[in-house]
Amino acid sequence: MEKEKLESLMIEYVDGTLSQSDRDLIEHEIKQNPEAAILFNQTKEVLQAMNRESQLEPSSSLRSKFEKELLAAIAQQKGGRVIPMNQKFIYRIAAGIVLVLTAGALFYWINKGIDQDRELARLNEEMEQTKSMMMALLGNQSSAGQRIHGISVANKIEKADDEIVNALVKTMDHDPNTNVRLAAMEALSKFHQQPIVRSALIKSLGAQTDPAVQIALIRLLVEIKETQTLKELQRISTDENALPAVQDEAHAGIMKLS
Repeated sequence: MEKEKLESLMIEYVDGTLSQSDRDLIEHEIKQNPEAAILFNQTKEVLQAMNRESQLEPSSSLRSKFEKELLAAIAQQKGGRVIPMNQKFIYRIAAGIVLVLTAGALFYWINKGIDQDRELARLNEEMEQTKSMMMALLGNQSSAGQRIHGISVANKIEKADDEIVNALVKTMDHDPNTNVRLAAMEALSKFHQQPIVRSALIKSLGAQTDPAVQIALIRLLVEIKETQTLKELQRISTDENALPAVQDEAHAGIMKLS
């Protein structure tokens, strides 16, 4: 018996809707043909699994539309001759379609979740590598150029964690080279919306003694509209030990933030 015909009849055989003559034919095939026996077992398992699923209850209009479209498609494939099919068999086809679509959607979302986890792991690994490179360069006390290069690595990070912020703050406050301190301050400005960064910038203003860094820091705090720095600006503006240029910048900052 042709495979296509066997598969078609096997579903109805398992479903119990075949005529007696066709049943005898299928049973003979099952006994004589190992492939037919395998197909019988597979078909029975599939239909039993479908029977265990909750009963589909389509609306009457949806049921009618589905039957018409299914029968029309079958008629087209068979040269216009409609093959009678009972409703139970039609609903089994519908249930099979639903199962296939559900399984496909589930498989898609599972794989999507796996891909997202892999991407997150990759990004975390890249972040750790970038951080390690930055720390190593900042720790090179023999080369200001290398430390500035380390700060440029930090500029490539979208969001700095506490470890990165603390390293940049330490560099801004204590590095012996003015250009390195200014570069660290500029890098921190990228993360100024993080509370830990804003707090560090305000605290640093009170500790800085380098006029170039003081002026740059005042301008940055004014630019980000950090009003909590007003008290420190007022102190600097009246500090006799501060350079006139720094006092003037502090006074201008007070006027802008007030």
